[in-house]
Amino acid sequence: MAPKSTPTLDKDAFSRRMKRIYAGWKSAKATEGSVNFSTVDALVVGLVKEEDVMYKKSAAFHLWLFGYELADTILVLCEDSIHMVASQKKIDFLKPLQGDENQAGVPPVKLYVRGKSDGGKEHFPGLIQAIKNSRQGKTIGIFAKEKLDGDAYTDWNNAITKAGFTKQDISMVVAYIMAPKDDKEIALMTKSSVCTVDLFKKFYWEQIMTAVDQDKRVKHLKIADGMDSAIKRREIIPNVSDPDDVEMCYPAIVQSGGKFNFKFNVTSENDNLQFGVICASFGVKYKEYCSNVARTVMVAPTKSQLACYDIAYELEEHIVKKLTAGARLCDVYEAGIAWLREKKPDLLENVKKNFGFATGLEFREAFLVINEKTTHMARKGMVFCVEVAFQGLKNTEGKTDAEKTFGIWLGDTVIVKETGPAEILTKGAQKKSKQVSIIVETAKDDDDKEDLAIIEVETATAGPAGRSRRTAVTGERLRTDFSGEEKRKKNQERLRDELNKKAYARLSKGKEEVAGPRLKKANVAYRNINNFPTDDEVKHLQIYVDKRAETLILPLFGEPVPFHISIIKSVAQSVEGDYTYLRINFLHPGAPVMGGQEKHVFSHPEAQFLKELTFRSSNTKEPGELAPASSNLTNTFRLVKELQKKYKTREQEEREHEGVIKQDTLMLNPNKNQPRLKDLFIRPPLSQKRISGALEAHVNGFRYTTLRGEKVDVLYNNIKHAFFQPCDGEMIILLHFHLKNAVVYQKRKIVDIQFYTEVGETTTDLGKHYHMHDRDDLASEQAERELRNRLTTAFKTFTEKVEAISKGDVDFDTPFRDLGFPGVPFRSTAILQPTSTCLVNLSEWPPFVITLDEVELVHFERVQFHIKNFDMVFVFKDYHRKPVLVTAIPMNLLEHVKSWLDNSDIYFTEGIQSLNWVKIMKTVGEDPKEFLREGGWQFLEPEDNATAAAEEDEEDDDEYKGSESEDAGSGSGSDSDDDSGDSEVDEEEEDDDASNEDLSSGEESGKDWDELEAEAAKADRQKAMEEEQESSRMPAKRPNQRFGGSGGGAKRMRR
Repeated sequence: MAPKSTPTLDKDAFSRRMKRIYAGWKSAKATEGSVNFSTVDALVVGLVKEEDVMYKKSAAFHLWLFGYELADTILVLCEDSIHMVASQKKIDFLKPLQGDENQAGVPPVKLYVRGKSDGGKEHFPGLIQAIKNSRQGKTIGIFAKEKLDGDAYTDWNNAITKAGFTKQDISMVVAYIMAPKDDKEIALMTKSSVCTVDLFKKFYWEQIMTAVDQDKRVKHLKIADGMDSAIKRREIIPNVSDPDDVEMCYPAIVQSGGKFNFKFNVTSENDNLQFGVICASFGVKYKEYCSNVARTVMVAPTKSQLACYDIAYELEEHIVKKLTAGARLCDVYEAGIAWLREKKPDLLENVKKNFGFATGLEFREAFLVINEKTTHMARKGMVFCVEVAFQGLKNTEGKTDAEKTFGIWLGDTVIVKETGPAEILTKGAQKKSKQVSIIVETAKDDDDKEDLAIIEVETATAGPAGRSRRTAVTGERLRTDFSGEEKRKKNQERLRDELNKKAYARLSKGKEEVAGPRLKKANVAYRNINNFPTDDEVKHLQIYVDKRAETLILPLFGEPVPFHISIIKSVAQSVEGDYTYLRINFLHPGAPVMGGQEKHVFSHPEAQFLKELTFRSSNTKEPGELAPASSNLTNTFRLVKELQKKYKTREQEEREHEGVIKQDTLMLNPNKNQPRLKDLFIRPPLSQKRISGALEAHVNGFRYTTLRGEKVDVLYNNIKHAFFQPCDGEMIILLHFHLKNAVVYQKRKIVDIQFYTEVGETTTDLGKHYHMHDRDDLASEQAERELRNRLTTAFKTFTEKVEAISKGDVDFDTPFRDLGFPGVPFRSTAILQPTSTCLVNLSEWPPFVITLDEVELVHFERVQFHIKNFDMVFVFKDYHRKPVLVTAIPMNLLEHVKSWLDNSDIYFTEGIQSLNWVKIMKTVGEDPKEFLREGGWQFLEPEDNATAAAEEDEEDDDEYKGSESEDAGSGSGSDSDDDSGDSEVDEEEEDDDASNEDLSSGEESGKDWDELEAEAAKADRQKAMEEEQESSRMPAKRPNQRFGGSGGGAKRMRR
């Protein structure tokens, strides 16, 4: 078992939250319930660990301040100082709090070590005196319902009693101060809610549907207990890297059979699940923060049950709308009762006496309940478990006693926003009546006995003994027909509609407007006449190269004219007879460049431009001259080439550094106890020789230092994605950072940086003899396993400490290796692994990182059954960004990839051909709104592809018929034969398309393999007959056509 990570204290969170305590204490009117709080002179908090108690106010207070429960610790909050008495180990943990002066409304902290024998008794007089010096020194605030029993508090209780302090309960005040969640807590609450939704959809709902579908007897207690183990499974809760971070808030409650008790302190009975109305409530606690959901599933509901359920659903929605910042909880309750009184007054006696409560570190905050007595106001950041429960409802259509009584229980976790209604965090768990209703139709067999069957009796599947099989229907569809493919198809239709709407809304806001070509600031040779050179060459009207100004001065019409090197396209030198020629070509609008695109953008393209100049000079050396006149042209040619090379190099560097930001200064941790990992390598490497170094986490970023002293800084605020990839199934263990903005690294612009270490031999000596029982080999394998465990523990501890230090700016994500699939993102095959936010390959270099939130859709190319591989194209929401292509994905993994994309709510399409995405994206980018109005990406769907292909075939057939008649009239036999050969290919393709359409229609109608094979055989026979008739109608071919005459004609046509 791997050792536990060393706990770290979030000092900033402690200061921020302690400041809220002191602010509420000092300003009595600013906090509700502070009338009694204002009379408190000091706060005294202790914590006794009790295994049988799940929630305590003191435990929540410790978790809120320190992140951990520090049992047997004495915490005293005075007006001007904070005192803590604990064991040596806990004092070491709290040491970062010591030594700070009174800053930002938080007094200095003083720590005292409690001895093992006296329990810290020697420090009690000083603490008592500190309490007496705080304000009036008479009243202490405590959590009255919690008794400080045990050896650690015996002497302390005696000292408090002897001092004669008055005790006052501060539970309600502290609860109200802790209730509003900060950004870090909101992130934890959101993730907790996601886990609860996953548990409902992937475990509870499937358990209920399986039981109903198979007429399976299952006990309430078994379903409830199964949730405890389900939350530890990766396939159920995929967004949590460490299963120890999640646990149930309370034992899950599952009820049916007319016995309903909608309280959270009840337990599920050991009775069989009875079909009818099934109510359940459960919640997941993630890193100590709770969420909850309550749902009612109805099997074969009656009209009265559906009517009551709709009332409960609308009532909950109404309460959520009324739960706004500044609203009193009693007013929210009264608004719900008034709505129910207006809509369905006869249900007032059945409704539960409250509509929920605040939640967080404690599952149920007793002082913040939505009922008629609570006058506290809802504040921004508060999280509530809103619930609506109707108990003791009567079903007049019920036959048995269990069916005559039923209840409705709905509940969600919501967060109060700054403006507007509260936001539902568990909205992913379906709750509309059609979504939670299971309709079961009845049919009669030969013995006129009623039995549960599907809606259409003729297509019911026979079960044992000739009886119809029981089949559940959700909403208006049969569960047997509602297969995984159908679910995916419906979800993809929903995503397609949402995609077009969101894209159009995004374009309407102006976020995707096409930016015009970037006009670079024009290069000016000389800004004033004083900078113009006065050398003799210029005065004598000779060609002169000014290196400082990067300018070529040419004599034109008796005047020296400067030309900046940036507008010179090329320069060429040639020698013809006694003369040397120097030709200078200039850039101008419309000049052809490589690739057929105009590279340079001119601010005034309609002006007059100079295209070319040619100078000639004699090679003959005149008497008295040291060199011929042409030497100036030769020297000019050389200098211009050098200037062009220098200028182009500088331009290339500037282009590479576009979008690069200058990072903030790294703030080093002065305590020298920062998280640290040693013996790591960096990618991309600093030099050709690989050198290890150490990675340290400081206040606002990381610093990597090599053994040679080279340093690389990565700041938290520039990290877009942080990944931790364990060494399971890999030869390296790594930390990878995908940056928001590129940085300059080794004179290169990079957005990915990685730190890794090897955990095994990356190469194997094939010449060495291996034996399975060789002791040396067994020892080395054992040593490698131990090394892997140590490295995994060290890296995991490092990531946890970094997450605490960075205050949520860095959240490490781990790839899901089980969901990975092979592909070729660059030049070699790699395993692409999904994470909760990305699709990555980090083991190979360069890395592959795709952010799923930036993906508009995914298109599969070359999807044909006779091909072993297919391609995958990622199209981004930014239409000006080049699509990313992943090739050579095995065809047998197509369904696996589709399932992953569908679960990630990413719209995908497929086709049989590879598309020209450069032209497609250019067309889309010219007018995106018009593109969306005309259907958007609908042209990628197979139906549209098939329709377009059919239309093209029809056009080709028409063209063929016309050309055939012309050829017949002209008598060109070989060309006519070639066309007929092409038409045969077209007919074969059309027949293949028709057979494919038949197969797809057969699968949609539910035909089995035998029927499909019979249809295929029939189609083959019909095709053979048509070909035989066609061949009998065709005239006999001439001998020269048998030996390739037709092929030669075809070649001539293509030329």
